[in-house]
Amino acid sequence: MHENEMRENEMPEEEIVVNETAMTSAPAATPPVPADLLRTAADPALTQDLALALLHRGDLPSDVLEQLARNATPLKSRKVRIALACHPHTPRHVSVPLARQFYTFDLMKVALSPAVPADVKIAVEGVLISRLKSVTMGERLTLARRASGRVAAALLVEVENADAKIVDGKIAVKAAARQTRVLQTALDNARLTENLVIGAVLNPGASAALVHAVARHAKWSRRKEIRAALLRTEHLSLARALEFSREIPTAMLEEIMAVSRHPARIVSTIKDQLIRNCQTDSKTGK
Repeated sequence: MHENEMRENEMPEEEIVVNETAMTSAPAATPPVPADLLRTAADPALTQDLALALLHRGDLPSDVLEQLARNATPLKSRKVRIALACHPHTPRHVSVPLARQFYTFDLMKVALSPAVPADVKIAVEGVLISRLKSVTMGERLTLARRASGRVAAALLVEVENADAKIVDGKIAVKAAARQTRVLQTALDNARLTENLVIGAVLNPGASAALVHAVARHAKWSRRKEIRAALLRTEHLSLARALEFSREIPTAMLEEIMAVSRHPARIVSTIKDQLIRNCQTDSKTGK
């Protein structure tokens, strides 16, 4: 998808038709009887505006939403489809198949909507993550900045698959720079959590670029649990490995070195440092 097409498909935040505040509490007025709602949802003459007004109601029953999902006329509207997928009472068997038809950024918005049930969010994130290999670098950068933590963590592992056909010369340098930018942007994503970062660096597909980026990151490189995870990888430099190992308790460091994928020379150097630390501790009575 080209960037101009991407801009055309992306809906500005202010155009999202789902009213999150309205969905969190039912309106004070007495709602119409369900039969009236069902007839309205099934009406083949139902317009986009009327369908959106109906979906604006947070107390809409699931059977009405299912009826609306079977009405082909309002479902021609992209806004109606998104609002239907985002409604808190839309059954999963309706919202998830519907979401599979969405553009990349529409999927992102559904996954970020506070009204969407957790299990539906996870399913939608899965759909989005499955598309990462085929999205453009520009889309990756936007997702790295704005998507959920799970999507950002998936990008940390998938980022080097982008521009795979570009292999030489100045173009390869530009591709590497773009990949680095996506990595850094994903690591700065406010929704990314420590556990997700640990999962990314311990993923068998984690690259040296990811390990180095996390090891240098102002926020994540300071976390002891992340340092411990980095020590288990094969890409951490000797200098960083020695630095991080100094703050790991002896017993824990021994366990890490037993399963570390680092080259033998780095493991040996850290073990030598561990022995010296133990000798120092015994002399000082610690």
